[in-house]
Amino acid sequence: MNIAKAKKLTFKEYLDFCETSQERYELVRGELQLMTSPTWLHFLIAKFLERAFETEIAELQHSWIVVQGAGQQTTSDTSRLPDISIVPFDAISDCLDQTAVLTIAAILVVEVVSDSTALQDYREKVTEYQNKGIREYWIADPDPFGAAKYIGSPKRPTVSVYSLVDGVYQVKRFQGSDRVISPTFPALQLTAEQILRAGK
Repeated sequence: MNIAKAKKLTFKEYLDFCETSQERYELVRGELQLMTSPTWLHFLIAKFLERAFETEIAELQHSWIVVQGAGQQTTSDTSRLPDISIVPFDAISDCLDQTAVLTIAAILVVEVVSDSTALQDYREKVTEYQNKGIREYWIADPDPFGAAKYIGSPKRPTVSVYSLVDGVYQVKRFQGSDRVISPTFPALQLTAEQILRAGK
């Protein structure tokens, strides 16, 4: 059954649907999009970054949490499922029993690219996350699946960091032994290769 074509959903209807669904969906312009299962590498990269971010947050003594799989509403009829989100705890402390979809802008989000998500990660989500005001957006592309216009030619595994400057994303790309520069975590000491190999 193709639920996505049945009718356009409101954001509230999407939240209600998520409470009963055993599968994971994004809401894209009112339509449900089933998310495919990640590869092991995809999962390991997300886990590696989650741990690295938690260490940096502890050092900075911020009341932020790092979560995998929580939703991020980007427009009135669109909600994404970033691989990683960094969320101020204050934003969720009063709604811990509600579906884990953030309506305010996360501090930082990460998408690990797969073949089926590359176009959305590099085009649609960049615009949505920028307009939402998410101050930092990482794209980890280990295979790589992104087009050459996004990661250069010849294509190489790349970590792209989009930073919000005066409301517009500025992007820097990191490959191989490049140290990944994060405005949110200036002391972070990770190379693109370490991230894309999940520390292995």
